[in-house]
Amino acid sequence: MERPEMCASFEKAMELLSKRWVALIVYSLLPGPQRFTEIEKAVPNLSRKVLSDRLKELELEGLVRRDVYPEMPVRIEYSLTEKGLALSPLFGDIAKWASEWMKEPEQI
Repeated sequence: MERPEMCASFEKAMELLSKRWVALIVYSLLPGPQRFTEIEKAVPNLSRKVLSDRLKELELEGLVRRDVYPEMPVRIEYSLTEKGLALSPLFGDIAKWASEWMKEPEQI
């Protein structure tokens, strides 16, 4: 079987998605827009600083959109862009694979 060459875009995608917390943040946004505190609750053990940094990175990469609503107090929501939502089938496949092949921590 011939081994496929790794292209630069695949390498860049894997570098981004394998960065600590990124996949879990994206996964938490799949159902729809979330506020910062909702993401924070969905991803345990993630510090506020790191969450803020990762959201900024994902926004710069075009995967996440940050919407500011001029209310009192100001409301900010994060959501996946079309580019981010395109990851949904991939995350669905990973979730399916994980439920079949990965044991829950208490089952190990």
